[in-house]
Amino acid sequence: MNSGFIKVNNKNIFYKFINSEFFDNTDDVLIFLHEGLGSIGQWKEFPQKLSDNLKIPALVYDRYGYGKSDGVSESRTLNYLEEDAENFMPQIFNKLLKPNSKKILIGHSDGGSLAILYAAMFPNDTKAIITEAAHLFVEEITYNGVKKMYGIFYEKNLKKRFEKYHGENTVSMFHGWHDVWTNPNYFSWNIEKYLKLIQCPVLAIQGDKDEYGTLKQLESLKNNIKSPCQIEIIKDCGHIPHFEAEKEVKNIMTNFIMNL
Repeated sequence: MNSGFIKVNNKNIFYKFINSEFFDNTDDVLIFLHEGLGSIGQWKEFPQKLSDNLKIPALVYDRYGYGKSDGVSESRTLNYLEEDAENFMPQIFNKLLKPNSKKILIGHSDGGSLAILYAAMFPNDTKAIITEAAHLFVEEITYNGVKKMYGIFYEKNLKKRFEKYHGENTVSMFHGWHDVWTNPNYFSWNIEKYLKLIQCPVLAIQGDKDEYGTLKQLESLKNNIKSPCQIEIIKDCGHIPHFEAEKEVKNIMTNFIMNL
């Protein structure tokens, strides 16, 4: 497994390649985009298992402000996801991937929103996207779920658990997420306008008991995306389908990718 740092917008971004030897046989690459409190380590073994299954190489990286990448030194703007998709992701891919790479973006939660934004902004550069619990707009359940995390972070040992993955970035990482999503002005955040720009196949997965979003998110994807869009609702599952229903989700993703 190759890993290291690259410099993007004067920030150090940490990355890992999984099964890089598969690049010899395919132009496809799986790109994993972590959640709003996530990192490479928090994906655990899921990227490795999916890459092994498909015999396709994978790229995982810590977004700016997360994991081993540089910590956020400024306040997050209300458009931080759009800025990441436009200003960080293309440079990361240009530096790490060969020009003819066929990108299959797999994003969880905020990472799912990033996959949507990137596919809309760079339609000719995206082979397919898979979203898990992606956010298109802010719901009451989203706001309440995020707000509840403040007490869990400071009073129930979550901060200490996150330090294993984010080190010195832990507090700035948490507030960079929490403070934006609980900002009253963020209720107007909405990326549905981007959906009609997507040209690649889409697989959208969500648990029916997601603590951060309702199935209205999936309905919007289905109604607004013009390219093929496969919707999968995982029963008795919360916000992290690739852990809570790992085998089912791995099989759904594998079949989707094999049929591209």
